[in-house]
Amino acid sequence: MNQQNLAPFIWNIADLLLGAFKPSEYGRIILPFTVLRRLECVLEPTRDAVRTQYEALKASGVDLDLLLPGTAGATFYNVSQFSLASVGSTSTRANLEDYIAKFSANARQVFEHFAFDKWLEKLERANLLYLVTQKFAKVDLHPDQISNHEMGLVFEHLIRKFAESSNDDAGQYFTPRDVVRLATTLVFAPDHRALNGDGVVRTVYDCAAGTGGFLSSAIEQVYEWNPNARLVPYAQELNPETYAISVADKLIKGFETKNIKLGNTLSHDLLPHEQFDYCLANPPFGVKWENVQKAVQAEHSQLGSSGRFGPGLPRVGDGSLLFLMHLLSKRKPAEQGGTRIGIVLSGSPLFNGGAGSGESEIRRWILENDWLEAIIALPTDLFYNTGIGTYVWILSNHKDELRKGKVQLIDATAMHSPMRKSLGSKRKYLTDEQIEVIARQHEAFEEGPHSKVFATTDFGYRRITVERPLRLRFSVNADKLTAYRNTKGADQAEAFATVEGSFDNLPAFLQAAGIRKLSKGAQKAVLACFGERDAEAQPLLDDKGKVQADSELREFENVSLGQPIDDYFAREVLPHVPDAWIDTGKTDAKDGQVGIVGYEINFNRYFYVYQPPRPLAEIDADLKAVEAEIAALLGEVTA
Repeated sequence: MNQQNLAPFIWNIADLLLGAFKPSEYGRIILPFTVLRRLECVLEPTRDAVRTQYEALKASGVDLDLLLPGTAGATFYNVSQFSLASVGSTSTRANLEDYIAKFSANARQVFEHFAFDKWLEKLERANLLYLVTQKFAKVDLHPDQISNHEMGLVFEHLIRKFAESSNDDAGQYFTPRDVVRLATTLVFAPDHRALNGDGVVRTVYDCAAGTGGFLSSAIEQVYEWNPNARLVPYAQELNPETYAISVADKLIKGFETKNIKLGNTLSHDLLPHEQFDYCLANPPFGVKWENVQKAVQAEHSQLGSSGRFGPGLPRVGDGSLLFLMHLLSKRKPAEQGGTRIGIVLSGSPLFNGGAGSGESEIRRWILENDWLEAIIALPTDLFYNTGIGTYVWILSNHKDELRKGKVQLIDATAMHSPMRKSLGSKRKYLTDEQIEVIARQHEAFEEGPHSKVFATTDFGYRRITVERPLRLRFSVNADKLTAYRNTKGADQAEAFATVEGSFDNLPAFLQAAGIRKLSKGAQKAVLACFGERDAEAQPLLDDKGKVQADSELREFENVSLGQPIDDYFAREVLPHVPDAWIDTGKTDAKDGQVGIVGYEINFNRYFYVYQPPRPLAEIDADLKAVEAEIAALLGEVTA
């Protein structure tokens, strides 16, 4: 049986569960049994030797965790007398529990996170436990038959099926392998020479690991380049079941699973003092973080720039930039080689939030520190759970000299191939050849139709506040007078009752009423009740003779960084509104200059290609042709 039909074969075992379990529960039984069988197959060649050594040493007080993994030829072991094939038709559950309990602790935790004992009990009550066990005992998952890479694909297929049957989101748990391959290629390629050295050891981290596919692909890719290189994986994952699969996968591959943590990365960083050579992640798109809002805000306010979230906080509706800041907190100092980061994000982190917002301040922090190397726009319909457009961000704190102060944007939205069969929302994929083309564009770092190079400051702007004078015309009628009398702070209403006509300025209006001075409350009421906006009226002055601004006419202009705002104002604003002025009181909190600094990356604007409209004669001809076709069809109906 090959890998392509292995996953469907395993899933078809779920047919045994029909009626006794809900379809949404199938995966909670199928997944741990698949993991158990894989672990069993890995240990099978050394099973007897491990049992013999265990029996000889179990009473000696020796730490078996130091000896038995070496005998097992793996980072885990099992000393039970049972296997899936030998648990028996009587006492099946007790024997299975003994089998699982006698795994080493690092493997046993996998089944604890699956809550497997609960499902064994339910299977026993349904009289299905022995039957299901025997079905899995016959599945050949030996590593010499199914490679680790293929096993990863099997897990992904099963999780997707599980998610579909439970109406869940499979895309939260793993990233399509073609997207992973592109991201890892872009992250690792500049370090190709270093990774090809002798005895190379590097660390790689995923803060939203899912089933660990990103890390597995990274390890495979480095191994392809240099079988002697070693990539040590670190990860944190929120979902216990996908965490369990990730741990099982790393166990089978011989990695230390204490580096794989279970918990919410945003509220509780379980690798707080670690720094890594590489970071890879595909955090959930547009995920709300209100469930960890208290912890995140506390870290932001208490630790400031010494914490993970010092630059700012995005809106609660999308935590993508929180994950990005978290990864940047894991960077090694440049003098120690620095860190390269690849993260897959939706479009919103590029432009959500105006100047001064949390999102804009985070982008500002990244760009002003010159950590953003490139962004690649991907085609739609690449992911299992969404058809939206996505982007791969590549970041580094040790850029090549040529890239310093620069950001490369690559438009790969038209580069894809159709899937022979859709998988959820995934209707397209990237071929190896297309990934290579994108990687070469990134390596070339040149301008072209699908590659643009910008200075980091090109994405910045100053938002200036443009004010115009408040111009009111004053008059009195019965309705206005009634409204004035009912207003808090109204004063000398009878004097206003004698006023006739209209006035284009407040002093003349008050003079007509015989009023020399009003209290602040009364003046506010006069403006609200007797004043009406009139572009021909004179500007309203305050007590100090300063022109008051009209909040309804207030506008904002974004002026590119490096461009003098006075020049921009004279060129773009004054010719249209000569009475306008810039509110110089609105200054940036960081540099103190007029205007609030903002950053956004409007990807589509940079790759927009003007398409001239079709000639009117051509459009007219098409319309006449359609009209003639409609007339012919109507003629057939009425004939």
